[in-house]
Amino acid sequence: MPLTIDDLRPDEGAKKTSRRLGRGHGSGRGKTAGRGTKGQNARSGGGVRPGFEGGQLPIQQRMPYKRGFTNIWRTQWETVNVSKLAELDVDGPITPEVLVEAGLVRSTRFPVKILGVGELSSKLTVQAHGFSKGAREIIENAGGTVEVLERTDEWTSARPRTRRLPMTRELKSMGVGKVGGPSSRSAAIAELEGKEA
Repeated sequence: MPLTIDDLRPDEGAKKTSRRLGRGHGSGRGKTAGRGTKGQNARSGGGVRPGFEGGQLPIQQRMPYKRGFTNIWRTQWETVNVSKLAELDVDGPITPEVLVEAGLVRSTRFPVKILGVGELSSKLTVQAHGFSKGAREIIENAGGTVEVLERTDEWTSARPRTRRLPMTRELKSMGVGKVGGPSSRSAAIAELEGKEA
């Protein structure tokens, strides 16, 4: 006998009959239909969103450090592995300018750090603003030399705003920002320079 589409049945247990609520006292699930007596959750559309704590400040706001943060004063290092230096075919020392031309770093605006991932067999002279301990060992063991460049990028002097303009002893004695004192640091410096002149 051929199989027809009306002979198809789901597997045993795949389809479960839903519980019928609110169908009279005789059903056993009548009256409040399993919702208890009154209250927010007894109503249609009741309930609160996940994480709601009744108006209390929720845990994700009470503990903001759990969400992490972005350090706006972080140094924007450009990192290059030793394995990438081995692939370069250049005469003379490997400098940040050479790495920019090779497309290994974005710009000379950022300090360059060499990391010790990979192997090196050729003798190279590498100039960069920073070297990891492993990278330094790999380059020197291959007979090469390491030259640390002085950093001149803008991140060398970047500090949080609270420490950006340090108060000197003279400015503190003048009471900058306090009642009766100069309202701003610039006004206090101008007044201080006027006294010195």
